Amino acid sequence: MSTPTPLTYRDAGVDIDAGDDLVERIKPFARRTLTPGVLAGIGGFGALFEMPKGYREPVLVSGTDGVGTKLKLAFERGRHDTIGVDLVAMSVNDILTLGAEPLFFLDYYACGKLDVATAGEVIKGIASGCERAGCALIGGETAEMPGMYNVGEYDLAGFAVGVVEKSRIIDGTKIVPGDVLLGLGSDGVHSNGYSLVRKIIASRNTDLSQRLGDTPLADLLLAPTRIYVRPLLSVMKTVEVKGLAHITGGGLVGNVPRVLQENLAARIDRGAWPFPPVFQWLQNQGNVPDDEMFRVFNCGIGMVMVVSAGEADAAAAALRQSGEQVYRIGVIEVRTAGEPQTIVA
Repeated sequence: MSTPTPLTYRDAGVDIDAGDDLVERIKPFARRTLTPGVLAGIGGFGALFEMPKGYREPVLVSGTDGVGTKLKLAFERGRHDTIGVDLVAMSVNDILTLGAEPLFFLDYYACGKLDVATAGEVIKGIASGCERAGCALIGGETAEMPGMYNVGEYDLAGFAVGVVEKSRIIDGTKIVPGDVLLGLGSDGVHSNGYSLVRKIIASRNTDLSQRLGDTPLADLLLAPTRIYVRPLLSVMKTVEVKGLAHITGGGLVGNVPRVLQENLAARIDRGAWPFPPVFQWLQNQGNVPDDEMFRVFNCGIGMVMVVSAGEADAAAAALRQSGEQVYRIGVIEVRTAGEPQTIVA
C-alpha cells in the first residue's frame, strides 16, 4: 500500500509567511493612530484599550459595516488606496450619530490568496481613516481562504467602538416641530448605491477615464466617504444637536426618519443645495427618477443634523469654519396621517 503524499498548508493555497509580512508592513501605519487609551494593539491575540478619563456615566457605542459593491469598482480599476477610508467612515459616522466619540477600530480582510501589496494599500487607507476620525487602529483579522474569492478580489468589514456620556446621548427624542435640518455636503457617492452605479456604467459601456469637469469619472466614483467626526464633535460642545442622520443606503428619504418620532416629518427643500455633477451624470445616464435618486443616493448630503431654529445659524457657522459645506435644507413639521416621514420637494 503506497504512502500518502505529505501535504502542507501551502498545498492548500495558504501562504503563512505573507501574513507575517503584512503584519510588519501595517505596524507603522497603526502606530500613527495610537491614542493614550491603547494598552496593547496590533500583533497580539487581542487588543487592550483603557476607558478615557472624564466621563461620569460612560456608555459604549459600537458599529460595524462594509463598503458594499464599491469594492467591485476598486477591483476593476486596480485602486485600493482609498477603500480603507470608506470602511472606517461607514462605522465611525454611524456611531457619531448617537453623540459618540470613536475610540478604536478593527478591520476584517478576507481573500482567496493574500497579495501583501494590495492588502497593505487597503490597510494604509484604514489607518488614514482612523487618523481623520481620531481613533486608534488596534487590531484586525486577515483571512486567506482559497476557493472562496475570485483572483484579485477581497472582502472587508470594519468595527468601531466609541463612548458618549449617558446624559448626552443623541436619540432624537428632543426634536420638535420648527426645528431646522442642516445638511453637510458629501464627497460624492460615498459607499452606497454602487449596484446601481455599476449597472449604469455597464448599460452605457462607460469609459471611466472620461472627465466630468476637470476630474476623471473613475476618481469621482472612487472618492472616499467623508468623515464628519471632528467637526461634529466640536460643534456638539456649544450647540444642542437634537438628531443626526448618516445618509447611507436608503438615501435621504430612508435615513432621516430613523431619528424622528412617529408624529414628526422632515420637509426637505430640493433646491436648498447644489446637485453635484456626479449625481447629475448618474441620473442622466441611467434615466433614474427623482424619487429613486433620493431613495438610493445621498445626492450631495452626507449627514443631516437637527437643531433648534435659534441655534441653526451658529451651528452652520461653526461647521463652515471647520471646513464643512453646510446647507439649511429643511424643517421639522407635525406629520399628518398617512404622510411619509421625509418629503423632498
